Amino acid sequence: MSDFEALTAAVLKFRDERDWRQFHSLRNLITSLNLEAAELLELTQWKSDAEVEALPGDPALHEALRDECADILLYLLLIANAAGIDLAAAARDKLGKNALKYPVATAYGSRAKYTELG
Repeated sequence: MSDFEALTAAVLKFRDERDWRQFHSLRNLITSLNLEAAELLELTQWKSDAEVEALPGDPALHEALRDECADILLYLLLIANAAGIDLAAAARDKLGKNALKYPVATAYGSRAKYTELG
């Protein structure tokens, strides 16, 4: 069993023990994922780049960063489960697509979008 499969099983067990499946429509899960992503973003609000880079070095902020990342992952696992998506396979496939869009020869060191690459 992969890490994603084990985590998905754990989050489904957690959800089902609390009878929360009734609230987990695909739309609600996607909304919740975005709310959690906003909480992650909030950790950077009004901070300089240097302050954001220092977040992992502050124990309390590192824990907050860790918790928000975990919340996002858990919702993503629930979304993938509800939509029948194998996240590991999807990620591998997307890396392949991105490799075609961003070949090393033209994308190396560039922040340009693939449509703007020579």
